[in-house]
Amino acid sequence: MKTKLSVNLNKVALIRNSRGQNFPNLIEVAQDCEKFGADGITIHPRPDQRHARYSDIHELKKVVTTELNIEGYPSRKFLDEVLKACPHQCTLVPDPPGVLTSNTGWDAKKHQALLAGVVKELKAANIRVSLFMNADLEMIKAAADTGTDRIELYTGAYAKVRDGDNKELTNHVDAAKLAGQLNLGLNAGHDLNLNNLLKYNSAISNLLEVSIGHSLVVDSIYYGLQNTIQLYKRQLN
Repeated sequence: MKTKLSVNLNKVALIRNSRGQNFPNLIEVAQDCEKFGADGITIHPRPDQRHARYSDIHELKKVVTTELNIEGYPSRKFLDEVLKACPHQCTLVPDPPGVLTSNTGWDAKKHQALLAGVVKELKAANIRVSLFMNADLEMIKAAADTGTDRIELYTGAYAKVRDGDNKELTNHVDAAKLAGQLNLGLNAGHDLNLNNLLKYNSAISNLLEVSIGHSLVVDSIYYGLQNTIQLYKRQLN
């Protein structure tokens, strides 16, 4: 089974917004990513819309031919925009307003009722749902009780460990096995890069998709976008 690569375009949107113009054109970049081998496109519009905007959801839905994944905190505004666009997947993250970047997974016990209600609403619109989760077995069991289709394991802690320290990777392997036992599809993302992706993907046989943005955009400055996407695909395949 080949793990799919979804390219997160938030950093491209951030560059666009910094000059107040439509350059680079996010829609054209998304189409180029697909042409260069990406298996999907991800954006994460936040309330202040400092990078991806809500309007980007609808423009991307018109052109993305692979898979469109929209990440975000399930505010009413966010959900209304997602339901209007009906992307292939919606990844729910527990980010409070103003957070710099996603840095932890859901407390699926504390937010069980909220998540179950949102999952039901999204699935009724034929949108696949994934919950952003830490590699915490008890929380993953609670996530399964919400009815979600998938979980996305937060890989930030794994990405920070030095070579030879396999504790975090072992935690993710155990979490992946549990997800399989619970019939949850498995995604992963955050700070995965060309130095740690191969090891991670090789250790987890049921990994369906990774979402990578910041590192991929930085690497493309040196290697070019087309070459960079192919480099990441080689780590996965």
